[in-house]
Amino acid sequence: MTAPAKPDPLDFLGIDALLSDEERLVRANVRDFVRARILPQVAEWFEQGRFPRELARELGKLGVLGMHLHGYDCAGTSAVAYGLACTEIEAGDSGIRSFVSVQGSLAMFAIHHWGSEEQKREWLPPMARGERIGCFGLSEPDFGSNPSGMRTFARRDGSDWIVRGTKTWISNGSISDVAIVWAQSDEGIRGFIVPTSTKGFAAREIEKKLSLRASVTSELVLDDCRLPAGALLPEAKGLGGPLTCLSEARFGIIWGAMGAARACYECALEYSKTRVQFERPIGAFQLVQRRLVEMLLELEKGTLLALHLGRMKDRGHLHASQVSFGKLNNARAALEIARSARAVLGANGVTLEYPVIRHMNNLESVFTYEGTDEIHTLILGEAITGEAAFT
Repeated sequence: MTAPAKPDPLDFLGIDALLSDEERLVRANVRDFVRARILPQVAEWFEQGRFPRELARELGKLGVLGMHLHGYDCAGTSAVAYGLACTEIEAGDSGIRSFVSVQGSLAMFAIHHWGSEEQKREWLPPMARGERIGCFGLSEPDFGSNPSGMRTFARRDGSDWIVRGTKTWISNGSISDVAIVWAQSDEGIRGFIVPTSTKGFAAREIEKKLSLRASVTSELVLDDCRLPAGALLPEAKGLGGPLTCLSEARFGIIWGAMGAARACYECALEYSKTRVQFERPIGAFQLVQRRLVEMLLELEKGTLLALHLGRMKDRGHLHASQVSFGKLNNARAALEIARSARAVLGANGVTLEYPVIRHMNNLESVFTYEGTDEIHTLILGEAITGEAAFT
């Protein structure tokens, strides 16, 4: 019997062998794009606090915008292939992956899942190509974790709708061509497709962020925006509409967070081999090895979890509470990996010459958005006990 091969420090459990040739090809294509287009410039984008808008069309050409949706010029890939793409994009930067997630898994998914055939034909093809950018207006200044309390209100005026309210912490907001806006109404919570050229619509970029700086985050103001009847998402009624979209986006985060974590682990591992102290590389010291091993453990476990949930999703067996399980675990793990990698790099860990501090700062947002650590804890608590404990 041939002796087992020595494990690869960058794929210790041989997870690569669990992927199909098609999945590995998707991963390779996205990884090549990230290395060629994102990694050489992302530190500069982060420092300048800007998202290069031209990247939208490039990501559309790559085929990752709404790639897991079917029809309407979308690629129709598997959930696992989409997850692998999120991993590679977030290994570049969480802000860029956030753009992809908001475009495909929130704005496009809302139209694809809840929209009319006419709405799908009008919006999805140009959004898949990156020609039109979308955002998702749910969170409000006083209602983040509790979206059911939203104050944005839509009222009927003849066949039209008049929408008034404010949304905040909206990724892509001020560069978007269209906003998916959720509002209370006399009929319950409804969703609307709002072109950003609509009279009364305004978007203000939120500045002075120290996280997700290569991503646009905005406040949306709707001052009696008049919308035609065709702007209503006809199939979305109640809070289940936006929550279904959030679950879709959280799936991408499960994978993406492991991409950021992997980038931090790989950086720390390489640094430990070349940084010499006391006449030895620091990777030869027990305490540094312990940090690296703990990073490896959480990275491999989180990646296996993402793959398992992806296979479940492709079989149609993934429950929303299981998505919460993945988001809760992998966002926690990724942030701890980034913090530990920062410690391995010492003072060099706080400079943008290395990717770790950028990933660490970004992951502070990933830890919070699309459901905080506390909210996902309570979702799981209810799932296993049958008792809701949100209030």
